[in-house]
Amino acid sequence: MDIGILSNRYAKALMEYAKDTGKEDVLYGEVSVLAHNLAAFPDLKEALGNPVLTIRDKYALLCTAAVGSDNVSREFSRFITLVLKNHREEILQFMCMSFMAMYREYEHIGMAKLITAVPVDRNTEERIRRAAGVVLHLKMELETVVDPAIEGGFIFDYNWMRLDASVASQLKRVKQQFIDKNRRIV
Repeated sequence: MDIGILSNRYAKALMEYAKDTGKEDVLYGEVSVLAHNLAAFPDLKEALGNPVLTIRDKYALLCTAAVGSDNVSREFSRFITLVLKNHREEILQFMCMSFMAMYREYEHIGMAKLITAVPVDRNTEERIRRAAGVVLHLKMELETVVDPAIEGGFIFDYNWMRLDASVASQLKRVKQQFIDKNRRIV
């Protein structure tokens, strides 16, 4: 079984169904939260693989992981039911990631990550998101991460590109320059 092919087929079917019903935005929100929870909580994936749990229990678990105590959309409910009936819950996270990638491509959304040494306020985060969106000609989703190890400045990741303006990287470059210069002298 090729996980990539299966997950893409399910994600493509879900995307087409979402377009037909006009609920792609709602589904994207639910699938995004579910994908995050599947990645963040390994016990959730373990529970889905448990043969003792019934399909109804797994369904309730996935709905709770996607929206909490709120009601899931009809489209999400039908998708989860299909996945569980076909016993494909072990690749559900891959399906979610494939659907999210398809949705972002369809809606021209770019994903970026901003790493800073201290938390960034909402206003600054919004300005960075808008500026990146203008430069890249995309709507941007910005994930912010606080990493004190960079000591100051920021690191901006988009796809396979990285803008590293962190103090830690600049100090490493200066250190490397001194090392290289001293090697030439000796």
